[in-house]
Amino acid sequence: MHEQTDEHYLREALRQAAEAAAAGEVPVGAIIIAEGRVLAAARNERESLRDPTAHAEMIAITQAAQALNAWRLEGCTLYVTLEPCPMCAGAIVQARIPRVVYGAADPKAGAVDSLYQILTDDRLNHRVEVSSGVLAAECGQVLTDFFRARRK
Repeated sequence: MHEQTDEHYLREALRQAAEAAAAGEVPVGAIIIAEGRVLAAARNERESLRDPTAHAEMIAITQAAQALNAWRLEGCTLYVTLEPCPMCAGAIVQARIPRVVYGAADPKAGAVDSLYQILTDDRLNHRVEVSSGVLAAECGQVLTDFFRARRK
């Protein structure tokens, strides 16, 4: 149902990831949309901001909350190139984002499907609809290329 739209917005997130890589950041990008309108577009900025919380999702959540003038991001969808970590998954729950679409799985830090299932945990007061693996190969390749280049 969402497939074409999901790929479109995930490609926007991939553009953010490319900007992150060009800036020497781990190439992860995130977009938040509501009613077909982009509210936020962000990329990892941990190195440039010297901030361990400056993940693409965290920055996008802040931007979207400012755009809506509200902390509840109901009616929004977050698109991110890499499966969110525990910190970002917690922020997604706190922001009440109803839907997340991500590309590549993160077997070492993923908190949506890989290591934890924070977004769908019945013990929490908010659960999130998740679409995973959208453009997974492309999203994963961006990370592989980045870390391969860094090792050289």
